[in-house]
Amino acid sequence: MSERGTLVVTGGARGIGAATARHAARQGWRVCVGYRRDADAARAVVDAIRDAGGSAVAVDGDVAVEADVVRLFDRAAADLGPVTGLVNNAGIVARQSRLEDMELGRIERMLAVNVLGTLLCAREAVRRMSRRRGGDGGAIVNVSSVAARAGSAGEYVDYAASKGAVDSFTVGLAREVAADGIRVNAVRPGMIHTTIHADGGEPGRVDRLAPGIPLGRGGMPEEIAAAIVWLLGDEASYCTGTIMDVAGGR
Repeated sequence: MSERGTLVVTGGARGIGAATARHAARQGWRVCVGYRRDADAARAVVDAIRDAGGSAVAVDGDVAVEADVVRLFDRAAADLGPVTGLVNNAGIVARQSRLEDMELGRIERMLAVNVLGTLLCAREAVRRMSRRRGGDGGAIVNVSSVAARAGSAGEYVDYAASKGAVDSFTVGLAREVAADGIRVNAVRPGMIHTTIHADGGEPGRVDRLAPGIPLGRGGMPEEIAAAIVWLLGDEASYCTGTIMDVAGGR
């Protein structure tokens, strides 16, 4: 496999992040798996990559904490080499709820992780990748959600709003750093079989909503990972500011 550089994947211990880390490693990326809580799952992803002949490390931290984000990128560069890719995948939901029943703390945490964390990680990536700052350029892929345009009424309007912010940020940052050799795109997954739905209180949510999806099923994390890794690579060299739906036609 050819070397592609060092890739930071936030939220890389499970679901879409784990699938992306494994797929990227198969494509030649050296992968830094960022995680917050599940050290065993993060180590399992790293072990799988290493067993297959790739290079990977796991680094813990909270993307909503500036010092943790800086440390994540510093460790990635120190252990694996200059960072040339970022997948902004870390994100949370909370229990399904209407807005009038949401507490301030829930909303603040949602925006801190999904919006502030995305901006902080992108900032650190740009600081290291920008050719104006002596970097080699690179690519950023933000993981948004179809919720950004669907709204998630009655369930997660705060989550949908946070992903709408990610969409706007993707377009703006892409235009801001294009001349610095950095491409910025986003993938909007639809209903994907991951544990995030259990976090929201309905583990079977994908199966409940599958009949309304034109392709008639929920997606798999590996299907999202394939789109993310394609956007990171040279085959997507003329794509920036693109928001790609991978949602079964939903």
